[in-house]
Amino acid sequence: MIPFSVLDLAPIVEGSNPQEALARARRLATHADRLGYKRYWLAEHHNMPGIASAATAVMISHAGQDTKDIRLGAGGIMLPNHAPIMVAEQFGTLEAIYPGRIDLGLGRAPGGDQAVAHALRRTLVGGEDRFPKEVVELQAWLDDVQPGQRIQAVPGSGTKIPLWILGSSTFGAQLAAHLGLPYAFASHFAPQQMERAVQIYRETFQPSAQLKQPYVMLGYNMIAADTDAEAEHLASSLRRTFVNLRRGTPTRLAPPDPSFDEEIQPHEHVMLETILSCSAVGSAQTVKDKVDAFVKRTGADELILSAHIFDETARHRSYEIAADVRESLTPAKAAE
Repeated sequence: MIPFSVLDLAPIVEGSNPQEALARARRLATHADRLGYKRYWLAEHHNMPGIASAATAVMISHAGQDTKDIRLGAGGIMLPNHAPIMVAEQFGTLEAIYPGRIDLGLGRAPGGDQAVAHALRRTLVGGEDRFPKEVVELQAWLDDVQPGQRIQAVPGSGTKIPLWILGSSTFGAQLAAHLGLPYAFASHFAPQQMERAVQIYRETFQPSAQLKQPYVMLGYNMIAADTDAEAEHLASSLRRTFVNLRRGTPTRLAPPDPSFDEEIQPHEHVMLETILSCSAVGSAQTVKDKVDAFVKRTGADELILSAHIFDETARHRSYEIAADVRESLTPAKAAE
């Protein structure tokens, strides 16, 4: 049975505030734990009025407080924003709080625009080009302390927290394959290079101490409801979010408003069709058909589901329906 996981951006909805977004994230993590989801991940974003997960490690600790079994992690930490030893210390601390349950997904983008990158004091030398070396450095900080090693990550050293490479292009696929790490592709918002990236990763994978066989997790938008009509209504919030983001006017997550679709320009409809091509919107049967086809086409080892839904009750219901759908799926590897 293919594992399902949860990707949360801790959305701040209209009429609410970051405090409530954090409380909702905590409740969602607990809900996903009870439903049998494998992982609950939060993602680092900056200068986004509708996303409350900028301090990702802190958010993970908060969200996991009422959970028992689900793995907790980052999907991901934007490594060029941070000194690797600090990431090792932060996630080593999380590992001490939630032993055996922490994942660390790593990305090379800033999690915002160039103004954000400057505000984060990212080095002007090397930038994203240093990402592979910094991943290896982070691995070393999390590994066993070596004889004569003068600096240690405390907590962190010896934890060997599982690392993941995140990506939306073929670069991450090549790096994950070279280092023998699991690979998570952001197909829920950048699906254009998904199939090629997954192919490169599987064909060039080199086994490592962490992973012997390639392992692919794909991002997938999930808006499930009791009827197709209700799901389409809920999904109008997601469409509005992407359109506003591309217009350069990001906002808090708006309530469903299908009339907004009438304001969308033809080129924006094309953009939405591309961005949301890895999505299931509908009732349980509709979702099952779409997810089943996607898994068979891609051979995904795991799906991480993003349900960008305004109403908390409807969001929880979407993950409940997805959990039921998962029980009826049969994983199938994509053709070589």
